[in-house]
Amino acid sequence: MANVGTAIFHALSMAFAMFWEIFWALALGFFISGIVQAVVSKKEMSRWLPDDRPSSVWKALGLGAASSSCSYAAVAITRSIFRKGADFTAAMAFEMASTNLVAELAIIMAILLGWQFALGEFIGAPIMVFLLVFLFRRFLSQKLVSQARRQADKGITGKMEGHAEMDMSVAEGPILRRMLSDKGRTAISHYFVMDWVSVWKDVAGGLLIAGALAAWVPRGFWNAFFFTSHPTLAKFWGPIVGPIVAIISFVCSVGNVPLAAVLWNGGSSFGGVVAFIFADLLVIPVLNIYRKYYGLRMTGFLLVTMYVSMVVAAFAVEGLFGLAGLVPHEHKARIVEATVTWNYTTILNIIFGALSMLLVIRFFRTGGIKMLQMMHSTHPRSH
Repeated sequence: MANVGTAIFHALSMAFAMFWEIFWALALGFFISGIVQAVVSKKEMSRWLPDDRPSSVWKALGLGAASSSCSYAAVAITRSIFRKGADFTAAMAFEMASTNLVAELAIIMAILLGWQFALGEFIGAPIMVFLLVFLFRRFLSQKLVSQARRQADKGITGKMEGHAEMDMSVAEGPILRRMLSDKGRTAISHYFVMDWVSVWKDVAGGLLIAGALAAWVPRGFWNAFFFTSHPTLAKFWGPIVGPIVAIISFVCSVGNVPLAAVLWNGGSSFGGVVAFIFADLLVIPVLNIYRKYYGLRMTGFLLVTMYVSMVVAAFAVEGLFGLAGLVPHEHKARIVEATVTWNYTTILNIIFGALSMLLVIRFFRTGGIKMLQMMHSTHPRSH
């Protein structure tokens, strides 16, 4: 019994250590996201994404990077703008960018995995999106899109419907004035808290799973699973199996980065880790939401085309970074025992903890509770 308790404590300690390392990065990322969402209206998105031309896809990438990092919110927003007239292909490009090009993901990847992974994600994500666009143009029929639109118009609920419809953006005046206005500061505080509420379960789940795997699963298992002793085979195997591990892990959004750190330390190839992080929009709960939103046939189409895009993009990143000599030689992601020392992490956590507290206080003083209720409502209203 004592050994069981020790093992559980060890796993929880590992999870806390990773949370301590990434808290300030999450707070900073959500603060940046809140600012952007406060000055960019969701109502304009559908008009900016009328087709699948490269210009529209690039706009989708930019809008996605400025959006919430929550996978469930991204999926709900995508259906919302699709129902309002956005092109399906461009809407899906937005969805993939909104969880792969956001600031908090890059910062957390840089902290836990290294700057090479953050750079690989930002280079690989556009490659993945344009591969998806190519596959859509080649294989997606108008009949299937029409079926998906009819299903989407039924309004069947998934998750984060209120978050998808919530729009508190400030449209009048220069951007700085919008941000500093009373309405702008309120909007930033609301989006900040909403993003935390959106992802906390995934972040907590990812940390707990990563802590358990780091503490309990011997490295020899991962080395065998990823064919670490066969480097050439490992480079091909990693991107193929990475998304599959993501699908069955149930962890999406930024919550899968700690688990990616465990996989990297276990011997996964560079491309395998990148592919794993790409696949947060293919976890089983999200696939079930696709089924509700767009129907079973479109869900199958999205699963196959997204998987192929992720794998090929991960191969491309592996090859490009290998040629450039940017793939880290040592598998030493930042997974440490729970310690709190006076260093830059502690200082940043104090600073962004104080900022978070100020935003939370403003959130509650400006009708935040009602906004939370709207966020989880099955019949949300635009604000």
